[in-house]
Amino acid sequence: MSLYSISQRFKTFAEQECHQSSPLYEHLSHKIASDEELLFICTSCRKGQPVPNLLFGAVHYLLMNYSSHSLRYYYPSLVEEPLPVTESFSHFKDFCLQNKQQLTHLLQTKLVQTNEVRRCAYLYPAFCYMYERAEKPLALIEIGTSAGLQLAWDQYQYQYNHQETTFGNASSEVKVTSEIAGHTFPHLHSVPPPVSSRTGYDLHINEEQDFPWLLALIWPEHTERRDLFTSAAKMTKEVDIEFIEGDGVERFPDKINEITADNAICIFHTHVANQIPESSKRELQAKIKEIGKNHDIFHLYNNMWDRLLHLDCYINGIEERYVIGDTDGHGKWFQWNLSQESLSR
Repeated sequence: MSLYSISQRFKTFAEQECHQSSPLYEHLSHKIASDEELLFICTSCRKGQPVPNLLFGAVHYLLMNYSSHSLRYYYPSLVEEPLPVTESFSHFKDFCLQNKQQLTHLLQTKLVQTNEVRRCAYLYPAFCYMYERAEKPLALIEIGTSAGLQLAWDQYQYQYNHQETTFGNASSEVKVTSEIAGHTFPHLHSVPPPVSSRTGYDLHINEEQDFPWLLALIWPEHTERRDLFTSAAKMTKEVDIEFIEGDGVERFPDKINEITADNAICIFHTHVANQIPESSKRELQAKIKEIGKNHDIFHLYNNMWDRLLHLDCYINGIEERYVIGDTDGHGKWFQWNLSQESLSR
């Protein structure tokens, strides 16, 4: 990975991901993009990892757990009244150079495994749609599951567009809010569709001892994201999830043999496919299409070929492909372009 390509990643990260979401990371990303010393440290990142997320997560992790360095006073997650971001870069660089050995080790060994509970805001209507199409309980398979918090989407309650009506698990302590952009509103079930099984694949399954790293991946300004993660992680302990460590693209067909025909298979992954090689993406789609000849199966995904949320359906051996729409990376808003007419197909 060349310094130029890493530099471009930080510029894109600042402009497309951080703008109006994280002033600290936006400012630092622009500065890092033209700093060869810091860009060189980033060459330690594993191939396929989102470099800016990994570097910022590693620095945040060290600050949260070990450091009293002056950089911490620019992080809203660590102090109540952070200093102006415009003065942060010299402290950031000094911290990175002082802790270069520890930082390099984290970049070489850690993975970016976010657990964005708010993304369940668009998973909920998507699974409602799948259930209406298949009229069968849903057998969930998540690729890149991390701690499995999205596999427990039916355990949360949901509120959209600041309306008082709630959907999902009305007794849940985890309340997910989101905005539905555009003019089409999904058909939302008042109670969640039935789930028959939950299986999560990941190269590294995160357990409770990994939670400090997962919290470090959450951006400093995003207090609500941290609160959602903490409350959902507590609730998920009570949910029956089968975790399988390994390559989900390679291994998920083994699980299909255990799922009977009276269940609809739902394979999903959010903001993970950008870390999957292109050959594996094509292999995944080919496997799902082949399975769809004999099973009702759905594939919900984004970041495969573009940023949009897609749904591929195989019902009674017939393939249908839909683009649901764009989504905010942290689930604060999403578009919904699936019409009710598709339910009658």
